[in-house]
Amino acid sequence: MSMTFAELLWIVGDEPVFETGLLMAGADREPSLYGQLGRWRRAGRILQLRRGAYALAPPYRKTIPHPFLVANRLVPGSYVSGLSALAFAGMIPEFVAEVTSCGPGRPHIRSTPLGRYSFRYLKPAMRWGYRLAEMGGEQTAFVATPAKAFLDLVHLQPRGDDPAWIDGLRLDAHALGDAILEEAAAATGSRKLMRAARYVRSLADDPALAWEEL
Repeated sequence: MSMTFAELLWIVGDEPVFETGLLMAGADREPSLYGQLGRWRRAGRILQLRRGAYALAPPYRKTIPHPFLVANRLVPGSYVSGLSALAFAGMIPEFVAEVTSCGPGRPHIRSTPLGRYSFRYLKPAMRWGYRLAEMGGEQTAFVATPAKAFLDLVHLQPRGDDPAWIDGLRLDAHALGDAILEEAAAATGSRKLMRAARYVRSLADDPALAWEEL
């Protein structure tokens, strides 16, 4: 039996992003469901984010999907990090349009009807330091802590421990450069990350002496 669009709206409700598994209420739906989703997508009623993941298009949606929630759903097991998480925490002054995430899977960029998303691979030993954060409107997403977001950024950036490059980020060093950052860097065992954390800490303590201490 084919699903009607009214049924879809009732099933999806306030969900900002939904997957085909949510719609499989009965085995008799399966043969025609994918064709029906394709027709609704072409008609502009739903937006396809990736294979099996969709969002309602305006004016049908009740909730605007938060970009960080979308990022989590695009690659399960990933978390928002880098510049995106630093901007979210108010650690850098710039608005970051592209959402960057770290996690499993190959590095890639995905352009969707809801924005542009980049994904960077991190080995399992580096996938820590994130938490479930409130995005508003009863939406949540996994986002790196400010310290881990900075360390992920440095780790993935060639010469990311270069003081000149770090200066270019215009970090709120007083908020970021505390003992937690250095402890997190030390936990990775990476000299590169420890140098970067020490430099940010020195900026917070005395910007005039930062270069001398590195």
